[in-house]
Amino acid sequence: MKLLPIAAALLLAGAAHAQQDVAGQINAIYPQLDAIYKDLHAHPEIAFEEVRTAAKLAAEMRKIGFEVTEKVGKTGVVAIYKNGPGPLVLVRTEMDALPMQEKTGLPYASQNAADHSCGHDIHMTAWLGAARTLVALKSQWKGTLMFIGQPAEETVSGAKAMLEDGLFKRFGKPDYAFALHSWPLAYGTIGYNSGAVSSNSDAIEITFKGRGGHGSAPDKALDPITIAARFVVEVQTVISREKDPKEFGVVTIGAINGGTVGNIIPESVKVRGTIRTYSPAVREKILAGVRRIANASAAMADAPAPDVELIPGGVAIDNNDALVTRTEGVLKQAFGDANVSRMPAMTASEDFSLFVNQGVPGMFFFTGVYDPKVVAEAEKGGKPVAFNHSPYYAPVPEPSIKTAAQAMTVAVMNVMASKP
Repeated sequence: MKLLPIAAALLLAGAAHAQQDVAGQINAIYPQLDAIYKDLHAHPEIAFEEVRTAAKLAAEMRKIGFEVTEKVGKTGVVAIYKNGPGPLVLVRTEMDALPMQEKTGLPYASQNAADHSCGHDIHMTAWLGAARTLVALKSQWKGTLMFIGQPAEETVSGAKAMLEDGLFKRFGKPDYAFALHSWPLAYGTIGYNSGAVSSNSDAIEITFKGRGGHGSAPDKALDPITIAARFVVEVQTVISREKDPKEFGVVTIGAINGGTVGNIIPESVKVRGTIRTYSPAVREKILAGVRRIANASAAMADAPAPDVELIPGGVAIDNNDALVTRTEGVLKQAFGDANVSRMPAMTASEDFSLFVNQGVPGMFFFTGVYDPKVVAEAEKGGKPVAFNHSPYYAPVPEPSIKTAAQAMTVAVMNVMASKP
């Protein structure tokens, strides 16, 4: 239906008023969010050990008015808020940190052997901010909120644990699902895409078998190190010669373990690596190629067949085209066209895909965390900004949290808006 000019103007005015309400609410509660953020940052917990973190999120959500269930999928949190008839909308945050030492030097830096260097503390704080804002503005939307605190995203196992514990059976299958991730962009900016926005990941675990012996008499032994070396080199031809060059695919070998001293040929060598792809067809081609080349490398040396394990990890998140198109309009209205744009998919993996790749329209988007001047200087060849998983990853809290909380709030309200 074509809107008449006056009707269209009224609609835009109403949307602009709603945006002001969201920004005003988030500004008002920011001091509390800042305290929560610094507490979460200083007390990180790794996968499936997020006991303190989960208890804190659960307590905060109960204060807001959500009905909270804890220990879903070991340490997961599910918070439900019902506000009349309407869609069921899932909003996910991750709770776990990485097992690494922070080196930012911040006054609220972690003092234990874990670090929120992937920004999960930003995500949790924005998640709480969006929940508070949505409840404060509940007259402007209808439906049910399902806010979930997911454990173990870094090990790509928390979403699976929550689903296996009956997440959708116990609380309902969502009509829409949203998640965000901090990214080394300028704060105040948002990136997103339709289709794949993360990669499939598969782990490589291969044991090449030989026959041990003395280095001075290699003919009396069967050297698994040379077999492993041949595999490491040859497996890259799957990428360079078998895969469509326009399609994304990476094979990385990150560890080779075998032997004890320089003059002894070992009995076996263990090779570990990872495969990243977007397309299911490319994924299958690379998996088959890795297995074939591992077996061929051993066969060329007349060695026993290797033990080849290709372990599935994360599945690529597939953003719903219609939901992305629907959401980008309100994001641009909130932040300006210049600050909201489509971006290429990340090559890392994420298990939010398990929530949405089963018929739930979902959108996963990225929010910036750094001073725009610092990002601009880095793009011109200056000092690079720290990337996610760096021990120096240090988002600027206030604008980063406000951007993320506001973006998530308007995205959710847009699919739950009350009809006039």
